[in-house]
Amino acid sequence: MKTFAAIDVGSFELSMKIFEISSKTGMREIDHIRHHIDLGMDTYAAGKITYARMDELCRYLNEYTQIMKTYKVSEYKAYGTSAIRETENTTIILDQIRQRTGINVEVLNNSEQRFLDYKSIAFMGEAFNRFIEKGTAIVDIGGGSIQISLFDKDTLIATQNLRLGVLRVRDYLYHLDVGRRQYERLIDELANSQLAVFKKLYLKDKQIENIIIVDDYISALLRKKQFAERVGGQVDVGTFRELMALLEEKTLQELTKLFDMPEETIILLYISYILLSRIIETMDASMLWAPGVTLCDGIAYEYAQNNKIILPEHDFEQDIIACAQNISKRYMGSRKRGETLERIALTIFDSMKRIHGLGERERLLLRIATLLHDCGKYISMVNLGECSYSIITATEIIGLSHLEQEIVANVVKYNHMDFEYYDEMGRMSTLDRESYLKIAKLTAILRVANGLDRSHKQKFKNVKTKLMDNELVITVETNEDITLEKGMFSHRAEFFGEVYSVMPVIKQKRTL
Repeated sequence: MKTFAAIDVGSFELSMKIFEISSKTGMREIDHIRHHIDLGMDTYAAGKITYARMDELCRYLNEYTQIMKTYKVSEYKAYGTSAIRETENTTIILDQIRQRTGINVEVLNNSEQRFLDYKSIAFMGEAFNRFIEKGTAIVDIGGGSIQISLFDKDTLIATQNLRLGVLRVRDYLYHLDVGRRQYERLIDELANSQLAVFKKLYLKDKQIENIIIVDDYISALLRKKQFAERVGGQVDVGTFRELMALLEEKTLQELTKLFDMPEETIILLYISYILLSRIIETMDASMLWAPGVTLCDGIAYEYAQNNKIILPEHDFEQDIIACAQNISKRYMGSRKRGETLERIALTIFDSMKRIHGLGERERLLLRIATLLHDCGKYISMVNLGECSYSIITATEIIGLSHLEQEIVANVVKYNHMDFEYYDEMGRMSTLDRESYLKIAKLTAILRVANGLDRSHKQKFKNVKTKLMDNELVITVETNEDITLEKGMFSHRAEFFGEVYSVMPVIKQKRTL
């Protein structure tokens, strides 16, 4: 049994959940502490968190430290989201928090944050699996942005971020100094153009019947007794609109009493509802589900999963792969060739484990690199490496950190270009030596795999590899002429030999 604390330094709230986690009983929440602190107001308006707000944040975090001691918490994870991520002085903020509270806060990029939210929903188990059997969108409404992730037959097919977060929209409306009656019209103008582009790019020929809502306002309201008894776990869109009609009919003071929420939260709830309504209309969805999960649940679930205390029922790695496959499709990548490269590259990777010292996460990054190996040709056949790099770094791959995305982008880039050595690369990059070496090792493997299919004809029925002394013997089964592959293999083999001190050699095995 472990006692674990998950801390979310959010845009509007500082939240901590305490969990008991064990392989026998699973994950059990034993306390949930929340403090309202509007970090987003500072960040989205001025780009920095004020001294007064920092003082307030550190005071609360010191209280959380004492609470963790009371519960004898053995480990914790603390994450900051967009309000800290988008400050101009993030590094200074994190250092101040560490010095004043002893809490080490890590900053999640957008895709990492949304992936944790997604994991918290998947932890709902069978209810989640049933709901995504039909076309489903997870609509994650945060303070700074909205993430929309689309599922088709249990598979994640696309994810996109829209800068339409509740706090960001609220600050924009405050700046305009308008009344609540004008909110809907102005939010329509803000949202409709972005949603129209989203619909054109991602919803063509797709039927989205279900929406899963992840937010701090609508979800909280639907869990209140007066609504929970009528709604239950899931609600049809018509019933949902009837319930939410109160937001337009009653005054703020009346809603504050009715919902037992402060006025500020009611305003954010109203903005969240308008945004969700526009998304429902765009997708023509019929069913909603607000599971009531938070980022803290996702943090705890990932901790339990990484420490092998709880085995996941859902294949999250396959979601990342599916996301990469759909990016490749969007940029006219060759699926057949990507699969061929993936098969060859992973065969080489697995046979070289003793030499390269890389793990399962790096194997996943190699898989993604093979799938995206030619995405840059959509822009230029000549500058394939640079264009591929730009596409990969600019496109969100849910579940990958910025560093992991940078590694994949560089592996694809140097598959097509001369490799830059660390001292040269260091002038233009923030990569550390460990990441640089991962790039070199994965690039060497991808180059060899690419060389084995240089003609793009997938000539080999089977590829086997065997590490023998200082050679990697690659046996290919084919009756076709592989003169081109052999002739252009030497340059790629040289770099592989430089990285691993192992020289790859091709042996042809003819089949009857």
